Amino acid sequence: MEKRILIIDDEENMRHMMTALLSESGFIVDAVADGVKGLQKIEEAPYDFIFCDIRMPNMDGMAFLKKAADKLENSNVIMMSAYGSIETAVEAMKLGAYDYISKPFKTDEILLTLRKADERERLKKENALLKAQIKEIAEESSFGKMIAKSRSMKSIFRLAEKLAHYDTTVLITGTSGTGKELIARGLHYGGSRSKNPFIPVNCGGIPETLLESELFGYRKGAFTGATKNYKGLFEAANGGTIFLDEVGDLPYTLQVKLLRVLQDNEVRPVGDTQSKLIDVRVIAATSKNLEKEVESGGFREDLFYRLNVLQVLIPPLVDRSEDIPLLCQHFIDNFSLKLGKKITGIAPSAMTVLLQHSWPGNVRELENVIERAVVMAEGDVLVRENLPPKMLKEERTERSAEDIFNGLSIKTGKEILEKNLIRRALEATGGNRTQAAKLLEISHPSLLQKIKAYDILL
Repeated sequence: MEKRILIIDDEENMRHMMTALLSESGFIVDAVADGVKGLQKIEEAPYDFIFCDIRMPNMDGMAFLKKAADKLENSNVIMMSAYGSIETAVEAMKLGAYDYISKPFKTDEILLTLRKADERERLKKENALLKAQIKEIAEESSFGKMIAKSRSMKSIFRLAEKLAHYDTTVLITGTSGTGKELIARGLHYGGSRSKNPFIPVNCGGIPETLLESELFGYRKGAFTGATKNYKGLFEAANGGTIFLDEVGDLPYTLQVKLLRVLQDNEVRPVGDTQSKLIDVRVIAATSKNLEKEVESGGFREDLFYRLNVLQVLIPPLVDRSEDIPLLCQHFIDNFSLKLGKKITGIAPSAMTVLLQHSWPGNVRELENVIERAVVMAEGDVLVRENLPPKMLKEERTERSAEDIFNGLSIKTGKEILEKNLIRRALEATGGNRTQAAKLLEISHPSLLQKIKAYDILL
């Protein structure tokens, strides 16, 4: 679409010269002799750019800027004057002008100023679009303090949003570092108990001899060292939520007592003869396969079914690699602020390494890697050299060379490998071919050509 330009200048020769130049450059140009007529013009139609002289009869440029302030939101105003000064330029900028050029000027200066203004406008639109996309991601691809773009995690977020509004017992499963406690916190703070306590308990981190008294409390004199009554963690969580992390590590003898709490909503402190009624929502989590633990006799079957009313299974990071770029940027922003650095992003070659890593520590491991990279970074972009040396030495592929190709043709092997890498890059970027081309370190046209040649379905 052709851009529209308005020229406001009392010199006829200047209007004629600029009109001829800009029309020849492909712009639609209107020209008037003073600010009054300029106001009339912007009432009739919007303009992308306005060149406005400062000294003019009837209404000068500064007065025009003040009068037209509410109508210039989508216009880039460039002031002109043969009598200008730095103070005048600053004042014009404060009133909403984009730029200032001094007369006499060369035709190249006009075109250069327009290119700069056009680039600024493009960046503004891209920024607005990016903010809209970020807002959409935040609304549709987040739960509590977790973010993701993968289909599997979005499905978990939708389920968790529903579960947050009920007091149903929830069992969260997944390998270490996937974010089980973040889901639990989201369930608590997204529901009606959010103003009451959220008490996390690591069942594997408290010695077995102390675990019962920690969970259920004790009475003075119950054992050596019990010099006063102690309120257990279940009672401390009354009205709120208790999060039993690594519940699979709970000793067998305590599993019976936990089952009673879930069935009767009451706890009995150690050394007490009376039970106390409690109102606590129980959310449990484990990295173990409790069904196998039940089969082997390490976990009570009745407790498993009582905990497993609703299950939330968090997939490992390696199975949702499309979340890695989004998580990386999130951690980069957080650590840049925390560490006082200005890191804007991550180089494609570094991102490729991250996408190929197996992530045994999942999101927690990724967070630690990005924190290290931000500390090590010398520029404003994270590069391969900022990643752990061990990670750089890894060479992981989805399948071994023998698995993907049994022949001897280099050409065929190359095609299989390229097709495999392109698919992974497209998955990681959610089908964004421009970003995928950056990760693959090839041009966008080359990627399109290969997608067509290999018949890759998007």
